[in-house]
Amino acid sequence: MIPVYAMNYAEITFRAKNPVKRWLQQQRLISAIKLYGGSMRTPEAICDFGAGNGELCKLLTENYPNTKLICYEPAPHLLMEARQNLSVFAKVEFCENINNVTRGTFGVVFCLEVFEHLPPTETVNVLETIFDLLKPGGKIVIGIPVEIGFPAFYKGVFRMLNRYGAFDANLKNIALSTFRHPPKNRPINYIAPGFRYHFEHMGFDYRNFEEIIINYFKLQKKSFSPSAKFGSWLMPEVYFLAEK
Repeated sequence: MIPVYAMNYAEITFRAKNPVKRWLQQQRLISAIKLYGGSMRTPEAICDFGAGNGELCKLLTENYPNTKLICYEPAPHLLMEARQNLSVFAKVEFCENINNVTRGTFGVVFCLEVFEHLPPTETVNVLETIFDLLKPGGKIVIGIPVEIGFPAFYKGVFRMLNRYGAFDANLKNIALSTFRHPPKNRPINYIAPGFRYHFEHMGFDYRNFEEIIINYFKLQKKSFSPSAKFGSWLMPEVYFLAEK
């Protein structure tokens, strides 16, 4: 059985009822573009890898109006949202199968809110795919949540208010994550045929993922969002800029 969101992606992120959540969602896109900006000249082609509803592509078209932009989303229901959301942006090209894209095409790949959902095998496969898609010296911008320490605590409390008792909203798992030992038994489901997926963020540890990144890319910068100065002890998101 292939699960789908009860509401579309935008309704639980960029158009969420909670104004703080809406603001944080927008800020993570701004943080990602800011981290990349100025790191190199304007690229000929950019890929938003795992684009969701395509909201990042809107900002990318504004910042890089003369750049070829590929919106890649493998989940059909999310790609449909992206097409609708970006219907007035004629320069954006849509892709459901990344294997149809020529290797070495992109100067930069943005991959936001993707890796925390991927099981280990899929994580390696995506990193290898992005490596192949980048030009020599190309950049990757990765955005992932902080799900340990104090951020795990306040996120857990918020989730408990909405879905008490769920995997990411029970006292035991919140306590484990708060003390930096997140639960290992993360539920696995499917977001599209053949695409295994962790729907819950809880259990993801960005520290372990950072160790994996350096096996594929040269890590250049790490920053936290929405304010870099407060670091992982308070901020809900971490961003990496790395080079092929």
